[in-house]
Amino acid sequence: MTRRLIACGLLVLASVTACGDRTAEVGSSDTLTTSDPPSSTSPAPPSSTEANAGGELAVKRCNASVLKGAVEPTDAGAGNRYGKFVVTNTGSAQCTLSGYSGFQLENGAGAVPTKLERMADPGPKPVNLAPGAKAAANLHWGVIPAGGEPVDGPCQPEPSKAAAIPPNETAPISVPWTLGPVCSGGRIEISAFYAA
Repeated sequence: MTRRLIACGLLVLASVTACGDRTAEVGSSDTLTTSDPPSSTSPAPPSSTEANAGGELAVKRCNASVLKGAVEPTDAGAGNRYGKFVVTNTGSAQCTLSGYSGFQLENGAGAVPTKLERMADPGPKPVNLAPGAKAAANLHWGVIPAGGEPVDGPCQPEPSKAAAIPPNETAPISVPWTLGPVCSGGRIEISAFYAA
């Protein structure tokens, strides 16, 4: 009986030790990110942000140093304007975008009123950009004065550019803005990035 208890104890100790090693390995890397738990019926596909054998990110986030941006008008009607904020990977390596851009209208005098609101469709999903590839975020804004804005002349100061910050970054891209003033206090709706 004593031998059985010792054998069971050693077996439990060995399995706990093995689990402890696995936990230490997973927790020791600073480059892993949290993701949805894998389905019990199929293996999870590899994530572009998981660490490779060397401990480096397989695909790095796109930042302002490798992105060039432009705003392209797409549609207009009944006081509404629509466009796309398009970014191009000008770097020599693939990078990934996931989420929403920051977007602050500016002119020669500084910041112009901007109220950025996130649209749910399309929502955030990782977009891998090979060198030369593009991603876009949909934009929507109004050109009819609202809430005490002047009706004679521009409703807001006219912007000449925007400071657009890629998702999860802090440095902005300077993007030309040639589409006139944005009314309703500079309210712009923006979607998450998607492949363009």
